[in-house]
Amino acid sequence: MIDLRSDTVTRPTPPMRAAMAEAPVGDDVWGDDPSVTRFEAAVAERAGKAAALLFPSGTQSNLAALLAHCQRGDEYIAGQQAHTYKYEGGGAAVLGGIQPQPVEHDGDGSLPLERIRAAIKPDDFHFARTRLLALENTIGGKVLDAGYVAAATDLAREHGLATHLDGARLFNAAVATDTPLAALCAPFDSVSLCFSKGLGAPVGSVLVGTPALVGEARRWRKVLGGGMRQAGVLAAACHHALDHHVADLAEDHRKAERLAEGLASIDGVEVVSRATNMVFARFPEADREPLRAWLEARGILVELLYSTRFVAHRDVSHADIETVIEAIADYRLSR
Repeated sequence: MIDLRSDTVTRPTPPMRAAMAEAPVGDDVWGDDPSVTRFEAAVAERAGKAAALLFPSGTQSNLAALLAHCQRGDEYIAGQQAHTYKYEGGGAAVLGGIQPQPVEHDGDGSLPLERIRAAIKPDDFHFARTRLLALENTIGGKVLDAGYVAAATDLAREHGLATHLDGARLFNAAVATDTPLAALCAPFDSVSLCFSKGLGAPVGSVLVGTPALVGEARRWRKVLGGGMRQAGVLAAACHHALDHHVADLAEDHRKAERLAEGLASIDGVEVVSRATNMVFARFPEADREPLRAWLEARGILVELLYSTRFVAHRDVSHADIETVIEAIADYRLSR
């Protein structure tokens, strides 16, 4: 199958599997797993932070960060389309008593500074205490402008807020802009980095920040059920991805660029946006289910919604992209 639903569908490569099989392990809850320790140190160094902590998922990494930054009755500001707000089951509110304050995005994925400023509550017992600004980079495949990030995090600090970045695809942003990861992490108190999307590891996200913040997150990881034992086999997969797969993301971006170009040439297909490894397109409403079935019958998996997302990744080849373009063009010609 050619699976364009998400970059989460990537599979470990043979060299990654070999690294997993050969990894020395121990009990990570006791701090005895050497592969985890080495990997966390490598990520902290690459991100320019003092400490790092491995989590089973980005959702848990983000949630532990929110719990470490905020107390019950506190509030965090995030985007209406942010993963931490919309796609993580309301965990901060359900499990932490932390109120989200969603803000509408601009077209580039940013949260306008005036909207952030207006969402910050005064110090008054009538209101939840605003404690944290949470941004996401990339968002919808789009890279946040560095100047905007600096201004937004400066605004947060002016009001005494901590800052967290959901960097699930921050490596894509680093590759797309040729910017060191540490520079993208620098404005934030904490950053969650995912290794199981475009980087191709089967499991794993890492939270980076200060030793105090990461220490608090370690406690919450245990509460959330994220303490793992011989986790070195997973850390080894992530470490292999860190060392060998980051530069490959540029190929995914080129695949997405070609897909957008090909789709734009097909009558009845509207390309809404293309950024990094994602293409968003619209199809006539009457075509959605027939087109999905047409593509699936030809070994192509997509999720056709009001605005369809195609995600290029390491398990989709350039030849696969041409196959997808041809299949959609054939469908439109058949109408």
